[in-house]
Amino acid sequence: MGILRIRMEQALAIRGLSERTGRTYLRHVTDLTRHYNRAPDTLTVPEVEAYVAHLRQVRRFTLGSLATVVTGLRFFYEVTLGRPRTDFGIPAPKCPSKLPVVLSRGEVARLLAQSTHRRNRMLLTTTYAAGLRVSEVVGLQVSHLDSARMVIRIEQGKGCRDRYALLSERLLAELRAYWRVFRAAPWLFPGQRPDQPMSVRTASRAYHTAQARAGITKRGGIHSLRHAFATHLVEAGVDLHTVQCLLGHRHIETTTRYLHLAPHALARRGAPCDLLDFTTPLPR
Repeated sequence: MGILRIRMEQALAIRGLSERTGRTYLRHVTDLTRHYNRAPDTLTVPEVEAYVAHLRQVRRFTLGSLATVVTGLRFFYEVTLGRPRTDFGIPAPKCPSKLPVVLSRGEVARLLAQSTHRRNRMLLTTTYAAGLRVSEVVGLQVSHLDSARMVIRIEQGKGCRDRYALLSERLLAELRAYWRVFRAAPWLFPGQRPDQPMSVRTASRAYHTAQARAGITKRGGIHSLRHAFATHLVEAGVDLHTVQCLLGHRHIETTTRYLHLAPHALARRGAPCDLLDFTTPLPR
């Protein structure tokens, strides 16, 4: 792409999009260029639409994946090249609205118990007990734990926003016991190199390994622990605004879907509970 790539990278940087999002958008534009073996700024709307149709019909992209491609291409044409959508409109697929499958508290306990590596088990425990995204949990540093205020500082999470997550008494005790063994620093969950954090891929693999060992067949990846965190809070009677703040949702509409995952909670009111208070202790 040459100069076009430089212009797109500058546009991404100016707007503060995350490095991961930038790489994804650039890859989609590069794939479009390779498909036609032509510079992307020479393509017409029908050609771009034909490419999107090819991804769906031939390469069998899901609607969700296709929507991500269209978002990246729209950024290139509308932002990088400055072409208004009225002149260069790329239709986006309508994705079906689906509710996530939620693990019960017992299933979460089984999954954590079947994570044999202590570092991986602690990572999965933290993901659930604080309701974190996988990118947030692997990016945690020891200094992000504030035991005085009982919060976890999330720096530059989704949307490049800082926020605070829940640090319960049980989670703090588990993290202290973990740290006494690993003495991890600065990253709470280091990767193969101590000066680098664990990768998202490694964290996801740790989840699927524990899931298989626990005999849990429900679909979903490590993000299922975040869904379980939110649903279990709603079931315990925690108000939606509090859950919204803990999850870091920009809009309350995003949080309200957890009412559909726990419909009986609408008629209940209770005190917030420590989600790690399982009937059986976590293995050491």
